[in-house]
Amino acid sequence: MKWSLCIATFFTITTVNAQVYKDPKAPVEVRVKDLLGRMTLEEKVGQMSMNSLKGSLDNPIAYGVCESPFITINEIASLSVKAKKYAREKTRLGIPPIQIGECLHGQLASGATIFPQAIAQGSSWNPMLIRQMSSVIAYEASSSGVDQALSPLFDLIRDPRFGRVEECYAEDPYLVSQMGTAFVTGMQGDAKGSLIGLGKDKIMCTAKHFAAYSIPVAGINLAPASIGERELRSMFLVPFRDAVQKANIYSVMPSYNEMDGVPAHANHFLLDQVLRKEWGFKGYVFSDYEGLKMLYSFQHIAKNAEDAAPEALNAGVDLEAPKPDVYAKLIELVKAGKVKEAQIDTAVARILTAKFKAGLFEKPLVDTLQLKKRVHTPAHIALSQQIAEESIILLKNDKQLLPLNINTLKSLAVIGPNANQVQYGDYSSTRDNRSGTTILDGIKELVGNKVRINYAKGSTLSGQNKSGFAEAVTAAKNSDAVVVVLGTTSVVFSGIGWNGHAPESEPKDPFTCGEGYDVTDINPEGVQRELLQEIYKTGKPVILVLVHGRPWSISWEKENIPAILEAWYPGEKGGAAVANILFGKVNPSGRLNVSIPQSVGHIPVFYNHVNSNKGFYHNPGSPDKPGQDYVFSSTDVLYPFGYGLSYTSFKYSNMLVSATSFNKNQEVQVSVDVTNTGNVLGKEVVQMYLGNKVNSVTTPVMALKGFDKVSLKPGETKTVKFTVKPDDIAIWNTDMKQVTEPGTFDVMIARSAEDVVLKKTLEYKE
Repeated sequence: MKWSLCIATFFTITTVNAQVYKDPKAPVEVRVKDLLGRMTLEEKVGQMSMNSLKGSLDNPIAYGVCESPFITINEIASLSVKAKKYAREKTRLGIPPIQIGECLHGQLASGATIFPQAIAQGSSWNPMLIRQMSSVIAYEASSSGVDQALSPLFDLIRDPRFGRVEECYAEDPYLVSQMGTAFVTGMQGDAKGSLIGLGKDKIMCTAKHFAAYSIPVAGINLAPASIGERELRSMFLVPFRDAVQKANIYSVMPSYNEMDGVPAHANHFLLDQVLRKEWGFKGYVFSDYEGLKMLYSFQHIAKNAEDAAPEALNAGVDLEAPKPDVYAKLIELVKAGKVKEAQIDTAVARILTAKFKAGLFEKPLVDTLQLKKRVHTPAHIALSQQIAEESIILLKNDKQLLPLNINTLKSLAVIGPNANQVQYGDYSSTRDNRSGTTILDGIKELVGNKVRINYAKGSTLSGQNKSGFAEAVTAAKNSDAVVVVLGTTSVVFSGIGWNGHAPESEPKDPFTCGEGYDVTDINPEGVQRELLQEIYKTGKPVILVLVHGRPWSISWEKENIPAILEAWYPGEKGGAAVANILFGKVNPSGRLNVSIPQSVGHIPVFYNHVNSNKGFYHNPGSPDKPGQDYVFSSTDVLYPFGYGLSYTSFKYSNMLVSATSFNKNQEVQVSVDVTNTGNVLGKEVVQMYLGNKVNSVTTPVMALKGFDKVSLKPGETKTVKFTVKPDDIAIWNTDMKQVTEPGTFDVMIARSAEDVVLKKTLEYKE
């Protein structure tokens, strides 16, 4: 602290009129102080505001951030050069904007590589692969001038009705934390300690949505979250804490929702107490789009924009997006004495700090001539396919129907509304089939002339039209086996279509998933199940492939269809990835990152529940034999968290612990041997759970605290190691203090949350 003060004094004395903020050798805090002291109130409020790259070209006030429009990546790059050149040369102080881009599963720009949707990334259970992916996304996005991604999400999947579950990694805080921090470190680069400068080809990340956004009442977007502080801290805040303290994320975005009557954009407890005071967050808070406007137009805690501005500012929101509807009032509020300019200075200092840390004042403008070499390269496309292959989950495989044998199969029917249609999920630029590989095309490319393919669409994704059933049934009857591809379609942001083509080439079917597309029923939509049932009646072997953005209730399918693949939205090479798994070129290794409920009436279902969550009587009923806790059903999930099959088999043995008891200064090492006992190479996700501990408050029966995805050749054995720390069994006690209480607990090695194969008991002592 004294050193910083001396440096600041030195620069103040020796550079009275020099523009110290333009000196890259000066300490960041000195540069911020110097620049802030030169700014007018109007310029400061400009830094707390957002505009588009196009809109910033005729304004003398520099904006804090500028948004990349949803156009081609080449056009974005050209606009970036113009906008940043204008800001540097035509505005009074030459402050560059932070160029924003959506980068959830690839930059939201036509021409960028499209990776599998976040829910698919989560089911890969491979953080290193996600880190590699986000590094590639940063490389591509930075090529068109992007400085900051509005990604990733650290929300938990808790309600499949909610349309945005597809943007989430998992239902479990540990898995979300591992995947999310991997994404951030891949995109920003390693960061230890406070915010550090970004490396070449890296961009800033934004953690969203803070907090508990993904458990809206009735599953409907923007609805309140009914949650207590203990559950909030124990579950929903954990991944965000790790984003701040382990990945040193640059920005945090509040959620649209409210908790206990307080909207997140006006929540002092979240944005100041927890985020800054408890966690030590040094970045800036970026409002969700129109989140500040909603304070008076939707949630009604303010009468107008003039009332909403101080509410948000006092809570800790530093920047308003997408345009300064509310924060534009700050100038008059300061002049009227209703807001202190010191509060403005605090917010602007945070934004400027991020700009200096990220090196924006020295960052060269993008070279548009290099785009072709850097974007959508063969290596990037191959990585997208690899992630898809590792994310696809084999849910069922009766009588080893899969993999299909290309040498004995003479004909194959490929049927369904998503069989010949790419589906990428929300925050994509296109659904034009020319942008990727459909499952039909992936199969055709793989089998060549060896297998006759009979295709029929069968039905649409939604609606009640059954006119295509007859053609689909005929195709099935004329084939040795049938692949049926069902699912959903999600929001696409496309102003010009794929790769500069007219948007008229985009499919016109209604969106059924994604932001703002919530449902009351999680059964297959429209007549898709009826189509599948008609195909099933032909007696031909049926493989069901699900390409969608939310978990479906597939009770009938589980009972009747012999083979089921969960593919989520698998990216631009998803069709090739599915084909490789269908024919055994790739052994499926995806595992469920979310529990699949029997029905919408079972929601919410998640594995890390407290003991009382699954009922008291344990006398499940059925339509023919009523019972308790549910009169006509069990409380079981359809498929459990962590579940997934393989074309090989694995044996677990020799579980060892380094000690049977430990204290606050110790850790316990856990190891287990895993052997591939089958005939093909395979990847197994080894999972470690902790649970069955008596605490002063109720706690989950089990909680994931370690996992490792290992590749094993036939007959090969590897030892997988985990570490158990006191923090792993910490709780928020009755005084809302995080403590680790003494007692015994189980360490469980498992294939899934419902398949514990080995177990040891440990004791924690004070």
